[in-house]
Amino acid sequence: MCSSYAARPPSGAARGTRGAAYDQSVRTTTEQSRRPSLPLLVLGQGRELATERGVECPGELPAPSDPGLVERARAAKAALGDKVLVVGHHYQRDEVVEFADVMGDSFKLAKEAAARPDAPYVVFCGVHFMAESADVLTATHQQVVLPDLAAGCSMADMAAISQVEDAWDDLAEMGAADPVTPVTYMNSSAAIKAFTGRHGGTVCTSGNARTALQWAFDQTGGIEGAGKVLFLPDQHLGRNTAVRELGFSLQDCVVFDPHKPAGGLTREQVRAARVILWRGHCSVHGRFSLEAIDAARATIPGVLVIVHPECQYEVVQAADAVGSTEKIIATIAAAPDGTSWAVGTELNLVRRLVTMFPKQNIAFLEKSVCYCSTMNRIDLPHLVWALESLVAGRVVNQVTVDPDVTKWARVALDRMLALPGETAND
Repeated sequence: MCSSYAARPPSGAARGTRGAAYDQSVRTTTEQSRRPSLPLLVLGQGRELATERGVECPGELPAPSDPGLVERARAAKAALGDKVLVVGHHYQRDEVVEFADVMGDSFKLAKEAAARPDAPYVVFCGVHFMAESADVLTATHQQVVLPDLAAGCSMADMAAISQVEDAWDDLAEMGAADPVTPVTYMNSSAAIKAFTGRHGGTVCTSGNARTALQWAFDQTGGIEGAGKVLFLPDQHLGRNTAVRELGFSLQDCVVFDPHKPAGGLTREQVRAARVILWRGHCSVHGRFSLEAIDAARATIPGVLVIVHPECQYEVVQAADAVGSTEKIIATIAAAPDGTSWAVGTELNLVRRLVTMFPKQNIAFLEKSVCYCSTMNRIDLPHLVWALESLVAGRVVNQVTVDPDVTKWARVALDRMLALPGETAND
């Protein structure tokens, strides 16, 4: 990591490379601005490792930032003009996405950045793995900035490259590595994508997971063959896709726990399995429960429940509809006026859906309100700091992926792009 402290970031801004999931393959450059320190609005803290509930939820989102920051963001963005492209994920705060030139899911945003080589700066209002993907796909002269390096992804962090390499060795020792094709979800580090590329696998989104898994099995004799898939890092998306869409049984799936010797699996379990699921999950989508679905149906007449496929298997089974973020938006947009929905995805998006579709009755599925706490680290103070630093000629919080990692991550991403059907939805 190279650091140059010429300016002061918002208080609490990260100053270094992210956690183990990103290892040494990603460099981050931080600088500080001469502006007075801006307040950091922190949401959520801690993890409850014994359950699927990955963050504590304090309740309401903090009040919007000082209105003066809005004018500063507008002025900085105007000064930069076409030199900067600001991209914003669907789960971002409204105060941030107001300044986004493009909104969407992670892969869509990375592709949009790559399609704008005339913009030397890409300010990515998302989380770390998304900025990495943008750096992999954009031109070498483009610089990707993540306003707060602490904006990570708990799911991506659940699969460190050292853990995955050890797991691969374990599978080889059990005589199971040769017929295994790795598939990694877009929500993974560049290092994991590169591992997948090196080992003949592909990347998937939640919108094309079925196609990617089918492709992976086709490399070793098809669904009826003897091949296996190692699915990283979200066990729920892997299980839901394999069982609900490809016809495997729950017994065909095993969970590899990187914190246990040999993943906590016996040689016989691994050899009998067709799908080896990494023990990872989304700290937001893992919160939704059958009890919440029952409560929604008991209190909202005629309600339809729609959830993201990162939810647990029993929740997805009980829902009326399942889909990626983009599919959730499209499904609600296409429904007749007056349709009632209980939506199981990130709360910033659900609140935005209420505004986007006022003639629909839209409710958040889970009573215990939860935002994506790491996504919400990208707030207006950090965005202003990043933009004003660029105006002053300083690139702060640049995310740079190692060239060899970039090469192999690109191989895995190109395999996904070659798959038939839609590839842009997470």
